[in-house]
Amino acid sequence: MKKIVAGVAALLCLATVFAAGGKDKPAASDAGVTQISLWTYPIGGWGDQKTVDALLADFHAANPGIKVTVDYLTYADGDDKVNTAIEGGAAPDLIMEGPERLVANWGAKGKMVDISDLFDATDKAEINPAALAACFTESGAAYEYPLVMTAHCMAINKAAFEKAGALQYLDLNTRTWTTDNFLKAVDALYKAGYKNVGAVYCVGQGGDQGTRALVNNLYGGTFTDAAHTKYTWDDPNNVKALEKLYATDGINFDAGIAGGDEIALFYNGTLQMAFCWNIAQQLNPNSANTGAGKTLNGDDILFMAFPSQKGTDTKLQGGIWGFGIFDNGNADKIAAAKTFIKYMCDSAATADAVKAANYFAVRDTTDGGDISKIWADNAIMDEYTVLMPYLGDYYQVTTGWAEARTQWWNMLQQVGAGQNVANVVKQYAANANATAK
Repeated sequence: MKKIVAGVAALLCLATVFAAGGKDKPAASDAGVTQISLWTYPIGGWGDQKTVDALLADFHAANPGIKVTVDYLTYADGDDKVNTAIEGGAAPDLIMEGPERLVANWGAKGKMVDISDLFDATDKAEINPAALAACFTESGAAYEYPLVMTAHCMAINKAAFEKAGALQYLDLNTRTWTTDNFLKAVDALYKAGYKNVGAVYCVGQGGDQGTRALVNNLYGGTFTDAAHTKYTWDDPNNVKALEKLYATDGINFDAGIAGGDEIALFYNGTLQMAFCWNIAQQLNPNSANTGAGKTLNGDDILFMAFPSQKGTDTKLQGGIWGFGIFDNGNADKIAAAKTFIKYMCDSAATADAVKAANYFAVRDTTDGGDISKIWADNAIMDEYTVLMPYLGDYYQVTTGWAEARTQWWNMLQQVGAGQNVANVVKQYAANANATAK
């Protein structure tokens, strides 16, 4: 009987121990470890668990006091998930995306930590000026630390241009061309029998960076003011550009396609140039896995900057991606998140973090040394770097951005339908500005 009582007492003792501490106390291996969460949009390999796991393994080895967990977002519903988490007080500690979300959206709403202290004088000198400016507000607060960038561009079918005698109008050393030469090239192609040289797609906002850059660059127009307080596409230079595009044989406004559709039509030979292009397309056109820099028919694809009056004064729209920290009120987690950011963006590990994204570093040097040659082993990536100096103002941080994009493609539809360009541009620019106040 005594043995039974003793056994019961022992079991009760163990139960008490587990009830008191088994659930709430961290495991011994987690003692002294700060756990932080990272949510990332699908930015190249940063949307791939295997790739990110490899990066985190190195980070954890170098920073044993920090444990990072990751959730992978999609662009289809990522914003809804983040906004729901914010409203429920469950925002992640870290997030990876671009300034239009981190700076102009969540940062502007007071949801993010000001990380301007992470940028010393050396950082500010090393980081691409356009990328740096996009991460800061007018007041001097920073809500994003940039890692990678790219420049959106256009592409041409080399074989078609050769057949039409239009290669003479391109500067292949700088990958630029003047507005005058662009128009001469389109005319040459049209006269050679290509009736669908290029398409101003406008069924929706998909890929609209291409049409914006095309219109703005032709005669030096702008999309917003320098302070990003209003939309300026009623600029007479933009009106002139739209009128010229509408009147040019071979350039057709198409309200039935978006950027992805245009790429497919370029890829299959229907179009001879594409305005919705970037390094991802150059590496794998139409995601067809049938050869880098090749059309469906095997023709060479040449990437080009958008035409401008001087050629080399082109201003390319770009993508900028990096990290921001949500303000969840935990100083230890914020400090750990800052450690993660500097490790990925300004250390010997930065080269791997950049290559994982499959884009271009926003700087040539870090605390870990020179990273200017990290793509030297990839001829296409290395060649594409010629466009980086043309990266223009990142005006996507202007208030009312989402609605402004809607107004833009609706405006293009009206222009393509033959409406008075000046009147239509004025109306839709006013609509966009109404949402920016």
